[in-house]
Amino acid sequence: MADEILLSKSNYWKTACINAALRGIPFTPPDKLYIALYISDPTDADTGQEITGGGYSRTEVIFTAPTIVSRRAVTNNTADVAFPIASGDQGIAAFVGIRDAATGGNLIYHGAVKKPRAILENDLIRFLAGQLVIDEG
Repeated sequence: MADEILLSKSNYWKTACINAALRGIPFTPPDKLYIALYISDPTDADTGQEITGGGYSRTEVIFTAPTIVSRRAVTNNTADVAFPIASGDQGIAAFVGIRDAATGGNLIYHGAVKKPRAILENDLIRFLAGQLVIDEG
């Protein structure tokens, strides 16, 4: 699934950031972050349909330290992120989400893939290092 994917904040994350920075309400960051694949747009409100079945599971993702470029903070995934080989058809992966748990949890960021792809039995889906970009302006 080539091409850079730009990710937007979820409502959960927007609220947590404002509460922590401006209202003094503590936020405990997650120990790990996971990438999830979606058939439909998760939206800021976390309402999309995540892929299920066919051996699908979320995969851990790690991001670089942010850099400031033209007054914008930018980070991206440090290494390739590969999902388990599909043991059955999973549907069309059209969106991704960054979540704070391997199952359930909260949506942090989300975005559309540039080239949606049907995931069929025996397919291997991966995102290359640097492909998942978070740009805060």
